[in-house]
Amino acid sequence: MMHHMAVDVLDLAERLWDGRATVDTHHPVGGGDAALVEVADGVAFWHGFSNVTVVDTAAGLVIADSGDPVFAGVLHERVRDWRPDAPLHSAVFSHGHIDHVFGVGYFDAEAGERGWRRPIVYAQESLPARFDRYILTAGYNATINRRQFGFDDLQWPIEYRYPDVTYRDTTTVDVDEPVTLHAARGETDDHTWTWFADRKVLCCGDLFIWASPNAGNPQKVQRYAAEWSVALRTMAALDAEILLPGHGVPIVGTARIRQALTDTADYLDSLHQQTVDLMNAGASLDTILHTVEAPASLADRPYLQPVYDEPEFVVRNIWRLYGGWWDGNPATLKPPPESALATEVVALSGFGAITARIESLLANGDDESLRLAGQLAQWLVQADDTSAAAHEIRARVYATRVEVERSTMSKGVFGWARRESGNRASR
Repeated sequence: MMHHMAVDVLDLAERLWDGRATVDTHHPVGGGDAALVEVADGVAFWHGFSNVTVVDTAAGLVIADSGDPVFAGVLHERVRDWRPDAPLHSAVFSHGHIDHVFGVGYFDAEAGERGWRRPIVYAQESLPARFDRYILTAGYNATINRRQFGFDDLQWPIEYRYPDVTYRDTTTVDVDEPVTLHAARGETDDHTWTWFADRKVLCCGDLFIWASPNAGNPQKVQRYAAEWSVALRTMAALDAEILLPGHGVPIVGTARIRQALTDTADYLDSLHQQTVDLMNAGASLDTILHTVEAPASLADRPYLQPVYDEPEFVVRNIWRLYGGWWDGNPATLKPPPESALATEVVALSGFGAITARIESLLANGDDESLRLAGQLAQWLVQADDTSAAAHEIRARVYATRVEVERSTMSKGVFGWARRESGNRASR
């Protein structure tokens, strides 16, 4: 059974690489109750909502990441099916996002029951502050993740398994083979990539996820495109033979791994350089957003498709890192309340003229038309939030926008707007 499943995840990796399958249908952030698959001798891979790698060392099991709150118990069962009596020696958190840090509790409890030493959790030194912040902003995190993933009942956790060992730049895991941890800033400020040198196995966390890099997420804290690129190039120089990412499928083969990591670095460097050049020239955020484009030479790469995050959002994060919160438009420095602006626009134009214009924009259906339709529909509901007619047309605008978008980020926000107005229109 184990061998059969191994063929499946590695076969999917082949099909995604050569284009027989796509990340639109095999989304890197999906999965769930997955098999634990042996992808190399003593190395098992769990391809779930987030991925976990389990390595059987002479000192005990080492896991890179540990699963999300929903499926962590299933992961523990899968590990025990594979290695019934090997204690978990240590766990490495690649970063503090909750889909990667919730599996250790089951192993802690098991250690107590079986008289084993509790596993040692390793993480980069910025990770505990992330957990502190998650507790501080639990309500906000619940709100934005409900919106991003469409889970209206998501509860944000406020209890975390903090690491036992933190480090700044590099450290080693104390087992009977070389296992080195390397700090990086990329999707987060607390990233760790793990190198099993003797095995040539690289666990990169979310520094590579089989999608254009999640360096822009509209609702989350700062991301670090330039430093992310540096980490990718460092990993590309390792001659790894198996890359096991935080999301998406493995990559097998040194040449492929080097290509995927280098292409991703080139992609980020291009967005970063274009944005900084325009900032240095004094451009406004609006000009930059509508000028910078992802490199056309990498547009066909199966592992750089904008199905989760997208380049436009990465540009905003680069602006946010180097610039202030202001976008360069004097009207937005001290703007009127949005409802006052909306009321003014609707009064000047007339409700009927705006709805007619929205209809023609929806009929056009191109990206620019849909962006305009979204703004006009937003003004209608901000001018009169009690208007069922306004909510009805806003729901239709955002239903259309959900259909045409590819990224999880855009689909999440637009889907939330569609549901919000759909509920209001039908009251």
